[in-house]
Amino acid sequence: MSVARPAAGRWPTDSISFGGDYNPEQWSPEVWVEDVALMREAGVDLVTVGVFSWALLEPEPGRYEFGWLDQVLDLLHAGGIRVDLATATASAPPWLARLHPEVLPVAEDGTRYAIGGRQTWCPSSPVYRERSLLLVEQLAARYGQHPALAMWHVSNELGCHNVHCFCDVSATAFRAWLQRRYGTGEAGLAELNRAWGTAFWSQHYGDWAEVGVPRRTTATGNPTQRLDFLRFSSDALLEQYEAEASVLRRVTPEVPVTTNFMVTSHQWAMDYGTWAAGQDVVSNDHYLDHRLPDPHAELSFCADLTRGLAGGGPWLLMEQATSAVNWQPVNVAKRPGETLRDSLVHVARGADGVCFFQWRASVAGAEKYHSALLPHAGTRTRLWREVRELGRALRSIDEVRGTRVQADVAQLFDHQAWWACDAPNRPSELMGYTDAGRAVHRALRAAGVTSDVVPVATPDLAGVLAAHRVVVVPTLHLCTDATAAAVADAAAAGATVVVTCSSGIVDEDDHVRPGGYPGAFADLTGVRMDQFHPLPAGERLELENGWAGTVWSEEGTVDDDVEVVARVTAGPLPGQPAVTRRPLPGGGAAWYVATQLDDASWAALLDRVLQEVGVGPAAVAPAGVEVVRRVSADGERSYLFCLDHTGAEQRVAARGVELITGATVDGEVTVPARGAAVVRETAG
Repeated sequence: MSVARPAAGRWPTDSISFGGDYNPEQWSPEVWVEDVALMREAGVDLVTVGVFSWALLEPEPGRYEFGWLDQVLDLLHAGGIRVDLATATASAPPWLARLHPEVLPVAEDGTRYAIGGRQTWCPSSPVYRERSLLLVEQLAARYGQHPALAMWHVSNELGCHNVHCFCDVSATAFRAWLQRRYGTGEAGLAELNRAWGTAFWSQHYGDWAEVGVPRRTTATGNPTQRLDFLRFSSDALLEQYEAEASVLRRVTPEVPVTTNFMVTSHQWAMDYGTWAAGQDVVSNDHYLDHRLPDPHAELSFCADLTRGLAGGGPWLLMEQATSAVNWQPVNVAKRPGETLRDSLVHVARGADGVCFFQWRASVAGAEKYHSALLPHAGTRTRLWREVRELGRALRSIDEVRGTRVQADVAQLFDHQAWWACDAPNRPSELMGYTDAGRAVHRALRAAGVTSDVVPVATPDLAGVLAAHRVVVVPTLHLCTDATAAAVADAAAAGATVVVTCSSGIVDEDDHVRPGGYPGAFADLTGVRMDQFHPLPAGERLELENGWAGTVWSEEGTVDDDVEVVARVTAGPLPGQPAVTRRPLPGGGAAWYVATQLDDASWAALLDRVLQEVGVGPAAVAPAGVEVVRRVSADGERSYLFCLDHTGAEQRVAARGVELITGATVDGEVTVPARGAAVVRETAG
């Protein structure tokens, strides 16, 4: 039974939210009083409470201890601080595993995990589901009318550690999921055999009891079984979210509900495009990943994707780090100014709230070296001064809240295409799903052009894409007929489309589309490639116009109305088309890129595309200064965000008022080194 959602879109605070995870259970009550006073000093107005407190809230089955949490919420309310109250179900207490060891998840090789970490529970466990919902019911009844309550926080980072479970309970749940997808009985089993291609390698199933989860086997497993298991696993976690949210909405329908996503380069297993519609407020956790060559470019991409999940509307940065994290090989600390700047990158790209893990740095536990708003060294530190400065800066730009990011370019994103593209036994393991999309985004960001990153599950996908002048389809390896039609409709409406290699190759069953590549986009692009020619590591394609590619090349032909923009001059197939352009009746064009272009080549190609359609940068800025514009719904107000990544003071052409300093801007705004400027623009 569906539950009404009157709280959908309701923001938890009356300003740009500022705060973070608060774990008072790690500290004495005397510290709680000091915490609230310091939160007020820093300008904190929203904290998440109770994320990992199940073992204290329910120390034994059915016995609840809420006294300490009552006191904490009362203190926060007295201090004017709103609470994003967690359901505390992220990590089950040890007694649950002792009494019900079957709730512990099982790895692909059959190993059953032990307690001692976090999220040590099977997403399909009915025992875990029952016990967790009993706790949620208790919390909703006790705190649903508490004046500090601003939002419910379901679990925490669902699937971060336990998304794939291979136990017998999961196998039973997987079969039920498959029967909902393909049908029951003999007819459903026949449809599963077709979809999974079980005629290959004598895998034909004659009984539903033979169908299981893709545990470790002697050779490469069935690709579609793997794909369906990944879908099922994402759905199982979504069902847990929906079960908890249903309780909360029944008891407190006026309170918004969220769960914090993990839109990052290394979290790929949750199909957030299918989760977003169930969030009253879309929230995300993002940490700079210094294992990547350009972690700040990845930050901007993930912020744009999170905005896409929010349908272009506001979203909440639920977690980030004030400085170093604790889980990378080298945990790089932030330099002066970077905490404020990185926070405002998120705001520039649509966040209406900036929160952190966590309020006070822990002195024990696995995350004791993770930075926090209040560091181990206390308030007589540069970091604390910067936290207070960030609080003041966010208050100074409060009027930005509710505006939307301006973007004329869209690029598609799909977790299921990621799963299919990066599966075993693909043509080249050097071809990664996210590579082309991030390269395109990186080039646009460097040019001062903002891109909407649009999930394929977006409602009215064709309409959303058609509202943009350029649509990029990067490595959409798995593509449904509906998605291909939405891209074609956007092109018919006048959008210019750029399709990269390894797009449109397989359908939703992971079956190759016959007739040549790029499969679902062959008719749109006028390209018919016969064969992939992956390149060994280090080998480059040289193109006739000076561009270059790596990783990938293709052999084939193009239709008569297709312009070959660049052919291969050096590589395995000299003379083959590498970049093509086909004019379209709607006024746009369909481009096809048959290799992985390097950054300079992407910059040159996109420069031509943008010039053709009349899209320019948000502002003319020096290299290394990120510029993004947010605009009010009525178009009467616009805000230019300028964010320095050069490490030196810069100037950007602008007119208006710089909100952080209050200074009038008459021609140029000064952007501090590793800092930010936010200009309320005036015409002229």
